[in-house]
Amino acid sequence: MSRTLVIGDIHGGFRALQQIFERAEVTPNDTLIFLGDYVDGWSESSRIIQFLIELSQNQECIFIKGNHDAWCEDWLAFGNAPEVWLFNGGKSTIQSYKDYSPKDLENHLEFFQMMKNYYVDDQNRLFIHAGYSSMHGPEKEVYSSNYHWDRTLWETAVAMDKNLKRNSELYPKRLLLYKEIFIGHTPTLYLGIKTPVNKANIWNIDTGAAFTGALSIMDIETKEFWQSDPLPLLYPHEKGRNR
Repeated sequence: MSRTLVIGDIHGGFRALQQIFERAEVTPNDTLIFLGDYVDGWSESSRIIQFLIELSQNQECIFIKGNHDAWCEDWLAFGNAPEVWLFNGGKSTIQSYKDYSPKDLENHLEFFQMMKNYYVDDQNRLFIHAGYSSMHGPEKEVYSSNYHWDRTLWETAVAMDKNLKRNSELYPKRLLLYKEIFIGHTPTLYLGIKTPVNKANIWNIDTGAAFTGALSIMDIETKEFWQSDPLPLLYPHEKGRNR
Protein backbone atom coordinates (compact mmCIF):
# COMPACT_ATOMS: atom_id res chain seq x y z
CA MET A 1 0.00 0.00 0.00
CA SER A 2 1.48 3.35 -1.02
CA ARG A 3 1.90 6.24 1.39
CA THR A 4 2.98 9.85 1.15
CA LEU A 5 5.69 10.54 3.69
CA VAL A 6 7.10 13.95 4.59
CA ILE A 7 10.65 14.33 5.92
CA GLY A 8 12.00 17.15 8.07
CA ASP A 9 15.32 19.01 7.98
CA ILE A 10 18.25 16.55 7.70
CA HIS A 11 21.27 18.87 8.02
CA GLY A 12 23.95 16.44 6.94
CA GLY A 13 22.77 13.57 9.16
CA PHE A 14 22.84 10.68 6.69
CA ARG A 15 22.83 8.08 9.47
CA ALA A 16 19.57 9.53 10.77
CA LEU A 17 18.06 9.42 7.29
CA GLN A 18 18.96 5.74 7.03
CA GLN A 19 17.36 5.09 10.42
CA ILE A 20 14.03 6.71 9.64
CA PHE A 21 13.81 4.89 6.31
CA GLU A 22 14.28 1.62 8.17
CA ARG A 23 11.92 2.47 11.03
CA ALA A 24 9.17 3.72 8.72
CA GLU A 25 9.75 0.72 6.43
CA VAL A 26 9.93 2.97 3.38
CA THR A 27 9.30 1.13 0.10
CA PRO A 28 9.58 2.17 -3.56
CA ASN A 29 5.77 2.52 -3.57
CA ASP A 30 5.89 5.44 -1.15
CA THR A 31 5.96 9.06 -2.30
CA LEU A 32 8.56 11.05 -0.39
CA ILE A 33 8.34 14.80 0.19
CA PHE A 34 11.48 16.39 1.62
CA LEU A 35 11.04 19.79 3.27
CA GLY A 36 14.59 21.04 2.65
CA ASP A 37 17.82 21.78 4.53
CA TYR A 38 19.56 18.61 3.43
CA VAL A 39 23.00 20.09 4.17
CA ASP A 40 24.99 21.99 6.81
CA GLY A 41 25.60 20.64 10.28
CA TRP A 42 26.72 17.03 10.49
CA SER A 43 29.49 15.63 8.30
CA GLU A 44 27.64 13.80 5.52
CA SER A 45 25.94 16.57 3.52
CA SER A 46 27.37 15.58 0.14
CA ARG A 47 26.58 11.93 0.78
CA ILE A 48 22.94 12.82 1.42
CA ILE A 49 22.70 14.72 -1.86
CA GLN A 50 24.24 11.82 -3.77
CA PHE A 51 21.84 9.39 -2.08
CA LEU A 52 18.81 11.55 -2.92
CA ILE A 53 19.88 11.88 -6.55
CA GLU A 54 20.04 8.11 -6.84
CA LEU A 55 16.84 7.61 -4.83
CA SER A 56 14.86 9.89 -7.16
CA GLN A 57 15.73 7.68 -10.12
CA ASN A 58 13.65 4.83 -8.70
CA GLN A 59 11.08 6.51 -6.47
CA GLU A 60 8.65 9.41 -6.63
CA CYS A 61 10.29 12.21 -4.67
CA ILE A 62 9.59 15.91 -4.24
CA PHE A 63 12.46 18.04 -3.04
CA ILE A 64 11.75 21.41 -1.43
CA LYS A 65 14.61 23.91 -1.17
CA GLY A 66 15.60 25.28 2.23
CA ASN A 67 17.72 28.27 3.16
CA HIS A 68 20.79 26.12 3.76
CA ASP A 69 20.32 24.51 0.36
CA ALA A 70 20.20 27.96 -1.25
CA TRP A 71 23.52 28.79 0.43
CA CYS A 72 25.09 25.54 -0.77
CA GLU A 73 23.75 26.05 -4.29
CA ASP A 74 25.33 29.51 -4.37
CA TRP A 75 28.66 28.03 -3.29
CA LEU A 76 28.54 25.27 -5.90
CA ALA A 77 27.57 27.73 -8.64
CA PHE A 78 29.77 30.73 -7.83
CA GLY A 79 32.10 29.76 -5.01
CA ASN A 80 30.35 32.14 -2.59
CA ALA A 81 30.92 31.25 1.06
CA PRO A 82 29.66 34.04 3.34
CA GLU A 83 30.68 33.93 6.99
CA VAL A 84 27.09 33.51 8.13
CA TRP A 85 26.86 30.28 6.12
CA LEU A 86 30.24 28.96 7.25
CA PHE A 87 29.29 29.64 10.87
CA ASN A 88 25.95 27.85 10.49
CA GLY A 89 27.17 24.54 9.09
CA GLY A 90 28.73 25.54 5.79
CA LYS A 91 32.22 24.49 6.83
CA SER A 92 31.16 20.88 7.31
CA THR A 93 29.39 20.89 3.95
CA ILE A 94 32.45 22.20 2.11
CA GLN A 95 34.60 19.60 3.87
CA SER A 96 32.22 16.83 2.78
CA TYR A 97 32.83 17.78 -0.87
CA LYS A 98 36.65 17.76 -0.73
CA ASP A 99 37.04 14.55 -2.78
CA TYR A 100 34.33 15.24 -5.37
CA SER A 101 35.22 15.65 -9.03
CA PRO A 102 34.14 18.69 -11.06
CA LYS A 103 31.58 16.50 -12.81
CA ASP A 104 30.12 15.31 -9.51
CA LEU A 105 29.92 18.91 -8.27
CA GLU A 106 28.09 19.87 -11.46
CA ASN A 107 25.60 17.02 -10.99
CA HIS A 108 24.93 18.13 -7.43
CA LEU A 109 24.48 21.74 -8.52
CA GLU A 110 21.88 20.62 -11.06
CA PHE A 111 20.06 18.77 -8.27
CA PHE A 112 19.89 21.91 -6.13
CA GLN A 113 18.69 23.92 -9.12
CA MET A 114 15.77 21.58 -9.77
CA MET A 115 14.41 21.76 -6.21
CA LYS A 116 10.99 23.36 -5.72
CA ASN A 117 10.26 26.42 -3.59
CA TYR A 118 6.97 24.82 -2.56
CA TYR A 119 4.52 22.12 -3.61
CA VAL A 120 0.72 21.84 -3.40
CA ASP A 121 -0.83 18.38 -3.76
CA ASP A 122 -4.23 17.42 -5.16
CA GLN A 123 -5.79 17.66 -1.68
CA ASN A 124 -4.73 21.32 -1.33
CA ARG A 125 -1.97 20.56 1.13
CA LEU A 126 1.03 22.90 0.99
CA PHE A 127 4.61 21.76 1.53
CA ILE A 128 7.15 24.54 2.02
CA HIS A 129 10.41 24.86 3.91
CA ALA A 130 9.68 28.03 5.91
CA GLY A 131 6.59 30.03 4.96
CA TYR A 132 5.22 33.03 3.07
CA SER A 133 3.95 36.48 3.91
CA SER A 134 1.42 37.15 1.13
CA MET A 135 -2.25 36.92 2.08
CA HIS A 136 -2.76 35.33 -1.36
CA GLY A 137 -0.35 32.47 -0.88
CA PRO A 138 3.22 31.65 -1.92
CA GLU A 139 2.47 32.01 -5.63
CA LYS A 140 1.87 35.73 -4.98
CA GLU A 141 4.87 36.15 -2.67
CA VAL A 142 6.75 39.40 -3.31
CA TYR A 143 9.89 38.33 -1.46
CA SER A 144 10.94 34.90 -2.71
CA SER A 145 13.42 34.57 0.16
CA ASN A 146 10.41 34.00 2.44
CA TYR A 147 10.03 30.50 0.99
CA HIS A 148 13.33 29.69 2.68
CA TRP A 149 13.42 32.06 5.65
CA ASP A 150 9.97 33.13 6.88
CA ARG A 151 9.03 32.31 10.45
CA THR A 152 5.94 34.51 10.76
CA LEU A 153 3.60 31.84 9.37
CA TRP A 154 4.61 29.39 12.10
CA GLU A 155 4.74 32.08 14.78
CA THR A 156 1.19 33.10 13.88
CA ALA A 157 -0.06 29.54 14.30
CA VAL A 158 1.78 29.09 17.60
CA ALA A 159 0.35 32.33 19.01
CA MET A 160 -3.26 31.67 17.96
CA ASP A 161 -6.06 31.18 20.44
CA LYS A 162 -6.83 27.44 20.38
CA ASN A 163 -10.57 28.20 20.46
CA LEU A 164 -10.49 30.35 17.33
CA LYS A 165 -12.70 28.79 14.62
CA ARG A 166 -11.86 28.73 10.91
CA ASN A 167 -15.04 30.68 10.12
CA SER A 168 -14.04 33.51 12.47
CA GLU A 169 -13.15 36.86 10.91
CA LEU A 170 -10.06 36.83 13.12
CA TYR A 171 -8.73 33.55 11.74
CA PRO A 172 -5.45 34.29 9.85
CA LYS A 173 -6.22 34.53 6.14
CA ARG A 174 -2.92 32.93 5.17
CA LEU A 175 -3.91 29.73 6.94
CA LEU A 176 -7.33 29.50 5.27
CA LEU A 177 -5.76 29.03 1.85
CA TYR A 178 -4.81 25.39 2.43
CA LYS A 179 -6.25 22.29 4.01
CA GLU A 180 -2.93 21.63 5.73
CA ILE A 181 0.57 23.12 5.62
CA PHE A 182 3.75 21.14 6.27
CA ILE A 183 6.91 23.06 7.15
CA GLY A 184 10.42 22.68 8.52
CA HIS A 185 12.95 25.45 9.24
CA THR A 186 12.03 26.28 12.86
CA PRO A 187 12.94 23.43 15.25
CA THR A 188 10.16 22.22 17.51
CA LEU A 189 12.85 22.16 20.21
CA TYR A 190 12.23 25.90 20.53
CA LEU A 191 8.87 24.93 22.04
CA GLY A 192 10.48 22.31 24.25
CA ILE A 193 9.00 19.52 22.10
CA LYS A 194 10.99 16.71 20.46
CA THR A 195 8.31 15.42 18.09
CA PRO A 196 6.41 16.93 15.12
CA VAL A 197 4.05 19.68 16.30
CA ASN A 198 0.61 20.68 15.03
CA LYS A 199 -0.57 24.28 15.48
CA ALA A 200 -3.77 25.40 13.70
CA ASN A 201 -3.51 23.61 10.33
CA ILE A 202 0.30 23.65 10.24
CA TRP A 203 2.49 20.63 10.91
CA ASN A 204 6.10 21.43 11.80
CA ILE A 205 8.33 18.43 10.99
CA ASP A 206 11.68 20.00 11.93
CA THR A 207 12.47 18.24 15.20
CA GLY A 208 15.94 19.68 15.62
CA ALA A 209 18.18 17.21 13.79
CA ALA A 210 20.68 20.04 13.28
CA PHE A 211 21.15 20.33 17.02
CA THR A 212 20.28 17.86 19.80
CA GLY A 213 17.06 16.52 18.32
CA ALA A 214 16.09 13.68 16.00
CA LEU A 215 15.13 13.46 12.34
CA SER A 216 11.43 12.80 11.70
CA ILE A 217 9.33 11.27 8.93
CA MET A 218 5.51 11.40 8.94
CA ASP A 219 2.65 9.79 7.04
CA ILE A 220 0.62 12.82 5.94
CA GLU A 221 -2.68 10.92 6.05
CA THR A 222 -2.50 9.09 9.37
CA LYS A 223 -0.01 11.45 11.09
CA GLU A 224 1.94 8.44 12.31
CA PHE A 225 5.59 9.36 12.55
CA TRP A 226 8.96 7.75 13.11
CA GLN A 227 12.17 9.29 14.43
CA SER A 228 15.86 8.60 14.39
CA ASP A 229 18.04 8.55 17.45
CA PRO A 230 19.12 12.04 18.56
CA LEU A 231 21.80 13.16 16.13
CA PRO A 232 24.54 13.71 18.75
CA LEU A 233 24.31 10.00 19.54
CA LEU A 234 24.78 9.12 15.87
CA TYR A 235 27.71 11.53 15.48
CA PRO A 236 29.34 11.44 18.94
CA HIS A 237 32.57 13.08 17.79
CA GLU A 238 30.90 16.04 16.05
CA LYS A 239 29.17 19.21 17.21
CA GLY A 240 26.54 19.67 14.45
CA ARG A 241 25.30 23.21 13.87
CA ASN A 242 26.84 26.02 15.88
CA ARG A 243 23.41 27.33 16.83
